[in-house]
This record gives sequence, C-alpha cells and structure tokens, in this order.
Amino acid sequence: MNTPLEIPALTDAEEISCDVLVVGGGTAGTKAALTAAEHGANVLLLEKAHVRHSGALAMGMDGVNNAVIPGRAEPDDYVAEITRANDGIVDQSTIRQTATRGFGMVQRLESYGVKFEKDEHGEYAVRQVHRSGSYVLPMPEGKDVKKVLYRQLRRREMRERIRIENRVMPVRVLTSPEDGRAVGAVGFNTRTGAFVVIRAGAVILATGACGRLGLPASGYLYGTYENPTNAGDGYAMAYHAGAELTGIECFQINPLIKDYNGPACAYVANPFGGYQVNRHGERFVDSDYWSGQMMAEFAAEVASDRGPVYLKLSHLPEESVSALESILHSTERPTRGTFHSGRGHDYRTHDVEMHISEIGLCGGHSASGVRVDDHARTTVPRLYAAGDLACVPHNYMIGAFVFGDLAGADAARYQAYEGELPQNQLCEAHELIYRPLRNPDGPPQTQVEYKLRRFVNDYVAPPKSGARLSLALEAFERMRADIASMGARTPHELMRCAEVSFIRDCAEMAARASLARTESRWGLYHDRLDHPERDDASWFHHLDLHKSPSGAMEFTARPVAPYLVPVDGFTPVGGPSRHLGEVHPQEVATAGAREAAPVVMRHEPSPSSATTHRGAAADAPTTPRLLELLSLTEGEPELSAIATYLTDAEPTVRRTAVTVLTETVPPGTGPALAAALADTDAGVRAAAAGSLRELVETLPAEPALRDGLAAALSGADPVVRAAALDVLRALRLGDAELFTDSLSDSSIVVRIAAVRALVSVNATEEVARAAVDPSREVRVTIAKALGTTAAGQLGDTAPTGPEPGTAHSALAELINDPDALVRAAAYEALGTAGCPDPLDALAVAALSDSAWQVRAGSATALSVADHGLAVPALAKALADPNADVRKAAVLALTRHRATEDARAALATATADPDADVRAYAARAL
Repeated sequence: MNTPLEIPALTDAEEISCDVLVVGGGTAGTKAALTAAEHGANVLLLEKAHVRHSGALAMGMDGVNNAVIPGRAEPDDYVAEITRANDGIVDQSTIRQTATRGFGMVQRLESYGVKFEKDEHGEYAVRQVHRSGSYVLPMPEGKDVKKVLYRQLRRREMRERIRIENRVMPVRVLTSPEDGRAVGAVGFNTRTGAFVVIRAGAVILATGACGRLGLPASGYLYGTYENPTNAGDGYAMAYHAGAELTGIECFQINPLIKDYNGPACAYVANPFGGYQVNRHGERFVDSDYWSGQMMAEFAAEVASDRGPVYLKLSHLPEESVSALESILHSTERPTRGTFHSGRGHDYRTHDVEMHISEIGLCGGHSASGVRVDDHARTTVPRLYAAGDLACVPHNYMIGAFVFGDLAGADAARYQAYEGELPQNQLCEAHELIYRPLRNPDGPPQTQVEYKLRRFVNDYVAPPKSGARLSLALEAFERMRADIASMGARTPHELMRCAEVSFIRDCAEMAARASLARTESRWGLYHDRLDHPERDDASWFHHLDLHKSPSGAMEFTARPVAPYLVPVDGFTPVGGPSRHLGEVHPQEVATAGAREAAPVVMRHEPSPSSATTHRGAAADAPTTPRLLELLSLTEGEPELSAIATYLTDAEPTVRRTAVTVLTETVPPGTGPALAAALADTDAGVRAAAAGSLRELVETLPAEPALRDGLAAALSGADPVVRAAALDVLRALRLGDAELFTDSLSDSSIVVRIAAVRALVSVNATEEVARAAVDPSREVRVTIAKALGTTAAGQLGDTAPTGPEPGTAHSALAELINDPDALVRAAAYEALGTAGCPDPLDALAVAALSDSAWQVRAGSATALSVADHGLAVPALAKALADPNADVRKAAVLALTRHRATEDARAALATATADPDADVRAYAARAL
C-alpha cells in the first residue's frame, strides 16, 4: 500500500508574486494572459493540468457559433437573438461586447494561424442555424486551435511577461480583510503536493463550466458532455471570495449521441442539410437552435410514443457525408468514428440516435455563472471572470476570447499586492487541501462523488419541484460529512477530493437558486412542476446569489436593466433590487397516511411560494422610512437606533427592523427580539422567531431574554410558543416547571418542543406523564425522549439496567400503543434505556409484529437484553423478509458478539442478499 503524502506545513508554502494572476489555461484564460502581457503586466498563468492541452478547446473546435461578420449579420440582430433565446433575462451590455468585438477577434485569431472556412471569393462561409441571422462559421482545421494559442504563449516577448505554472490547482481566491479586493490565491501542486501561495494585483478566473454536476446516463464520472476536468472550481472560488453569481437555476442541458457523451453536432450537420426527426421520420421542432425551449420540445419527443429521436444524415449526398465525417471524427471527437464503427453504423445507412445530457452550469452555453459587467469585472474588486464561468449567456468560444481579452486589458492596470496575506484564509485553504491525507483509508473520492452527483440527478435535474429540491438540500448538507471523511494518499487524489467539494458547492447553489425562482422559464432549463407558468410580473429579474458574512447563501432579485436593443415581447424597466435573503427548504411530509391532516410546522412566514424569504415583503413598496432603516446595516448601529423602527406603525418596517437587528446584532438584541414575539403582525412575530433561532448560539443567556421568552409561552401564536421553548432550551434558561405547562398546549408543534425542552433538564417524570398524548407525533417524540433520559440516569449501569423506573414504566405502556410507529419508537428507546425482564420477552414476541418498523425496533431493544434470550431470537430475525429488520438484527447481535452463538449468527449474515446487511455483519466479525 502506498505511503500517504506528508502534509506540508503552512509556513513551508512556495510564494509567487505577479501583477495579474490568471486561473485556467483554456480559451479565455490563454487570451486573458496574452492581453494582460501585451499591456505590460507581469502575468502568472496557473493550470491544474498543462496549458498545451487543457480546457474545453483542447480537443479542437468544429466551428464558431456566434461570429457576427459584417455584411452577413448585424450586432444588434445577434443581441436580439440571444435575448429571445434567454427569455429576456440578459444584460445586453455584455452580449453586445461579443457582438461588436467578435469579428475583430476572428481576425485576431486568423493572425495567430487559426483557419476559418471561406468561399471561393475569400469571404467567410457563414451559415445559418439560429432562428434569425447567420452566425455559424466552420473551422475545417479547428483541431489545432489550442496548439496555435500555445505557440502564442511561447513567443519570446510573451515568455518575458507570462510565467506558466502547470500542475498547480488553486482552491481559494484570497481577499483583503480591509476592502475585500482580490489579492491572490492559494492552492497546491498536483504532482508534488507542495503548498502554493500567490499574491497578485488582480485575479482572473477562467476555469470553465461546472461539467461534473449531474451524473451521465452511462454512470461514468468523467463521461460528461462538458470537459470533465471542469468541476466548478471557479464557481466555488468566486462564491467563497464573496462574488455574486447569477442565473444558477438556468441549467445547461444538451442533446447528445445515445450512449456516447459527445454532442450530436447539429450546429455542424444542419448547415449541410441534417435535421432532427422522431422515429416516424417527422421533424418536431421549428428551429435547430439549442435554446431551453428547444430542449423542452426535444425531451417531450424523446419521452413520447414518437421517440426515440434521431439526427437524420442518411439522406445527404456523399460529398456532404464525407465532409461531416472529416469534421466530426477528427475535430469534434476523435473517438466518434470508432464508436459508430463498433456498432456497425454508417451515416450513409444509419441515422444517429440522440438523447439528453446530464445537467451542468455554463455561461457559454446557457446562462449560469459569475456575474460580470461589460469589462469582465465581478462584484469583488480586482476579481474578473471570463469564458464559460462568466454569466454572458450563450457566449461560446468567441465570447470566451472577447471576455478574456477584456479581463486581461482591465486587470493589467494593477500591480502585485505587497500587504500581508490573510492568515485565516490561508489556514482554511490549507485544511481544505490536505484534510484527506489525515484519513488515507477514508471513502475514496470516486464513491463520494458518485453519491453526490446521483443526488443531483434524483432531486435537482428538471423537471424540478419544491419537494425534490428541498430533499436535495438535505442530502447536500449530509454530504458535508462524507466529503470531510474522504481519504487520499497522493497529490492527484487531493486534486480530485478538492473537486468534489467544488461540485457540492455548485450543487447547493443550483438547488437553492432553483427553489428561489418560483416560476418556470427557459424551457427545460428551469421547469418547475409546482410553478409551471412563466411569471414576468414577479420574476423578470436576474436571480443573484452570494455568500453572506455569516456564511449563509443569500439571494437578490435584480431587475433586468433597460435594453440597448429593443426586443418584441420584453420591456425591462430596471429599478431597485429585491433582497430575498436565505432560501429555506420546504417541509416534506414522510409520515404516511393519517386520520387527520398534519399540522404545518412553520418557523418563519411561509408565502405561497416554495421559499421563505427573510427581510421586507417582496411586494412591499420601498419607502423613505425603509431606506433609512436599511442604511443602518452599513454601519454598526446601537439598539436605540433600531428600536424606533421596531414599533413603527407599518408591519413591513417592523419586519425589516427585525432583519436589520439580526444582521447587526447590537447588545440587547435578544430581549428586543423576544419583545417582537408579541407583535400584532404574524409576519413580524414569525420573523422574530426565526431570528432568535438563527442567533441562538451567539445570544447571551441574560435574565431579560428569559423573561421575554417566558412571556411568549402564553401568546396566541403557536409559531412563537414553539420558538420560545426551543430558544429557552438551547440557552439553558428554562426549568421543568416552566416547560411542563406547554405539554397541554393545543398545538402539536408546541407540545413536541416542550418534550424536547423537558429532556434538556432531565425531567423524566413530566415526560412520562405525557405519554398519553392524543397525537401520534408527540407520542413518538416522547418514546425517543424517554430513551434519552433513562440512559442519562443509568450512567455506568450494566446494559440490562436497574429495576424498571419511571421511564421504563412509560415505555412499557407505549410498546402496547395502537400505532405501529409509536410501538417501534418505544422499542428502539429500550435499546438505549435498557431492556430488563419482562420487557425483553415482549421484545422477542414483537419480532413477529406485522409492521416491519416494530420488528426493527424490537431487534434494537434486544441489543441490550440478556444474551441468552436475545441471541436466538435475533438469529431467527436474520431471515426476516425486510432488509431493515435484518440490518437491525445484525447491529443488535454486534452488541452480543462476545458470545460464540452471536458470532455464528453474524457469520451467516455475511451472505445476506442486501449489501448493507453483509457489510455490517462483516464489520462486526
């Protein structure tokens, strides 16, 4: 077995200084480095692979999709086309940069040696694919584009200005604590593992799309439509640096060849006469421009009885087929010809079956990326983004070159940072990089990444719903622990582990942004089943996200700016942005059938949408009073400055005051929020309750706060009463006497909170007396609570426990409850509290209960029963038809493995048909 790499000390970092740091050596990064050097800057170009063959351009390019050639197209037509394709949610000033500068970039690339197709008269052979205008310019020798660019980097005058560091992977952008500007980056060498720190005057991120977000239908981690080395590095680095990202809910989804993760290449085939058909040979789209609406039509056709669908080429003349083969089998994907040949398929006799790619994030082919202005500047000073990472919708290769050029020119104004680098950021990056080396035998990156991306497919890929997106957020939160436990031994494995953390960040952004935008837009890219209509009245906005100072992901709805080029059907008017704050998941019911509808457990105000927004109401007018209040967040206001707004006549102002108070947290915040729990407006009360929960770890446990929370327990609002109990419990401000009265509350949510509060003060008798509660949910909570309190009282007592006391007596009643879930919870609690006679005999009998949950719970109870009684019963349970029961039996037998008969039973379980059961049995032995 390989010896794990030794973790380098933080102080042993290799430090490099430059004027302009370019991260990523692909299309945009190479152009940014060249332009910055041409403007006199000393440039450092970092690439985690090798610049000679890195980036999406490395395999070549069959053509340019957005060449605005004078005489063949007008910039304004192209801007309008992209605006329509993106349902109007665009910043036209950025698109116009590509439209107006694209032709000059084509000529620049020609001067480098890139070849574009021309007709017999030497004119560019532009072809039409989009709905209007001709912008597709073929590149018959496009496979050599990257070689041409690399030659430019290696010119003598460029070598004097550009230092290339291959095999160096940044993980974080460093920002100045004083003004937040980008001052460098931190990463490591992917071959040696050395820690690398860079100080820079400006940083340009050009790391490409997040291609490894969804899992391909093939199941191969790296069989993605986009370049699989692009794992969302730049998205995560920009986010953690404080930059705004936008359009993250607008996914990239593409048509591709069935079972082969390469594009179907309609952009290439259509100008030759190819087109898409269903199995009846019928064309099913009006246009072959790949917009989200086009993909929605494509997906519907594939799923219908008219599917599958094909790229039809068999009708073309020989000269067209030969030309297509030359382009597609050499430039676009060298393995494509081998793939078709292996199946015995030929374009002359077989049309190409098409399917749908996994989801990804990409500005160049969709609209998901880092927010930039028309000079590639992000919202973080001196931090730039270009290429597929930047949100310039449908920017493609020419746009990547244009924005790389813009970024390089603007960034060249700055000189290397000479101040002290932020030590806390260096420490965090060091931990992120080298954490897997501390656990070399932990789960391998491939397994963790597969699990993560499977959740993306299951819950985030369209069609979307609030419930599935909420489950996604739960899964991604759990994945933090899996990612933290990943193991690595080599620098290459460290790189892959870091990439998984980037993918998780992007997955959470995609899920939260999709949950926030409560409408459907962009066809398949953002199709919400629970909000099926486009809602221009509320959502003709960019959806921006950023990382708040507290580390939360927050959102802002930013109105689309007035257009430079009018487009029929869209009339943006601009205006102030709408702060949405955090976006919380829905409550997703999982309890099954009930006799009565469940009580909705809401901790914060919940409008009809799937999200809960903090701050002022979305549709509330912005008044001078509100503006005054919001301006306070820029400073460090005292409570007295906010107090007058907490008693304002307008509920909107009072709700916003609660938000400001939560963001600034001056001394006295806790009692002030507790007082707001008595507000006459339900929204204000709910906001105060949510804020108290949010700040509970930081609020001082002062008497004034206790008094306010205790008073709230007698209020009329169950949301307030439940929140008050939770905060009293968390801050250790309550006692059994205070909590007991709430056991008779009319609200199920409050009674559950009361049980949890009583557990915190070990009030076993009070909890036990409540075991007759009419609500199943409360009785389940009580059963679990009794297990906790009884275990705490047992201390070091033997597993069989003392004579049954209060907790055991109550549990003895609950194991006879008419509800199966209550019985199951009671037996499971005995596994913690102890299972003495005669409860152990009842647990053995319960192994025959009709409900598998009860059988599993009783197996857990027998884990702490006398082994003479428990082991034979558990051995029989290993034949239970339910895998969860067998798993519980294995875990229970593990507690008895000191006995020979338990080990013998466990040995039989190593051949169980369920992988989990086999794994736990093998581990026990």
